[in-house]
Amino acid sequence: MASKHLIDLTAIDLTKTICDSRGLDEYLPQTGPMRQCDRIVWASEDLRKCVGIKNVRPDEFWCEHHIKGRPLYPGVLMIESTAQCASWLFRTRFPALGFLGFLRCDDTCFRGQVVPGDEFFILVEEIEATPRRFISKTQGIVRGKLVFEAQITGMAI
Repeated sequence: MASKHLIDLTAIDLTKTICDSRGLDEYLPQTGPMRQCDRIVWASEDLRKCVGIKNVRPDEFWCEHHIKGRPLYPGVLMIESTAQCASWLFRTRFPALGFLGFLRCDDTCFRGQVVPGDEFFILVEEIEATPRRFISKTQGIVRGKLVFEAQITGMAI
């Protein structure tokens, strides 16, 4: 697994938004509390890399129940957040496809905790894609530290 960041966040204006929550509605079926990406702040010109942001809020559905008195952003939601960003990236090039299903999560590693109040940066680098399937390396960054990484595979179903 990688130990360096897939994308240099210092080279990106993280205050910009290239796709907000309404724009994500056009690409992703997850809504409400299952939307785990708030916005996309950057994408490469070839649409093979992107950076998304999830603002981890203290009022989220899992906070009261995922470690009482010490809420931790669940690992499964870290996976979901990166899968959503990878799906958005893929759909920007293949918008007419049907539903995208999540097939695999490989080489997953949790390296740190994410708690309410954190800004969770989602880094995606597509490593393989066909018109029906994609494989992406993904990472989660908090305060400059790599806290999560996985390889995500999705497919149009």
